[in-house]
Amino acid sequence: MAMTLRLDERTNDALRERADAEGRSMQEVVKLAVAEYIERHSRLDAVDRVLDDELPRYADALRRLGE
Repeated sequence: MAMTLRLDERTNDALRERADAEGRSMQEVVKLAVAEYIERHSRLDAVDRVLDDELPRYADALRRLGE
């Protein structure tokens, strides 16, 4: 699926420089950045779910440890 990405001039120039330095296209750099963003946030969401499920079970013990 095609997508149009609008960047300000400064960001576009920085992207072009980064892509040139890596020997990649600007599109490749953006696709990699998006994939990394999705992966990082997916992991953070998973950690948040575990914490939401498990922290209440150990709340009293954690409170006592903090005293």
